[in-house]
Amino acid sequence: MRRFGRTVRAFGRAAEYGVRMAVDEPVTGFAVAVVREDGRWRCSALDPGALTELDAAITELGKLRSTGAAFGLLAVDDEFFVIVRPSPRGPSLLLSDAAAALDYDIAADVLDVLRVDPPDEEDDSVWPEGDLGLLADLGLPAPELEVIVGEVDLYPDEQLQMVAQRCGFGSEFAKLLDEL
Repeated sequence: MRRFGRTVRAFGRAAEYGVRMAVDEPVTGFAVAVVREDGRWRCSALDPGALTELDAAITELGKLRSTGAAFGLLAVDDEFFVIVRPSPRGPSLLLSDAAAALDYDIAADVLDVLRVDPPDEEDDSVWPEGDLGLLADLGLPAPELEVIVGEVDLYPDEQLQMVAQRCGFGSEFAKLLDEL
């Protein structure tokens, strides 16, 4: 078994007979769209497919048709998170742990868009890749987001709750997570 959930393989009874059949475990977590219009925050759930494909997350966020700030917060398998902020010139992205790209398609997609090579398989360090300043205009400067990402003892949902509180939509975010 590997460290991350997407490619964790379970070998059933067939392994007893010398046949190894791999079964992918489903990706768990949540994908939330966050919108700010007229000074008010709104959080809504995105389609679960947004957890496995970056294109799906960007497409879902594009459907929001907001005149204000819009972005997505994705927590994947209690392992890492992704922040996606679409714009006309392309999405701004932040991946909390570049090593996740070794085991998760969505994390590999983020590194592809950022044109960053994935780390070596032996490297077990945790470091972010992407734009740490993507929420600076919403009250979360890059150095503060870097501190949140650096809190490796926290689960991704806890880190994203800190992001939500710092930007000012903590109660809306917590309420949605309670409903999910």
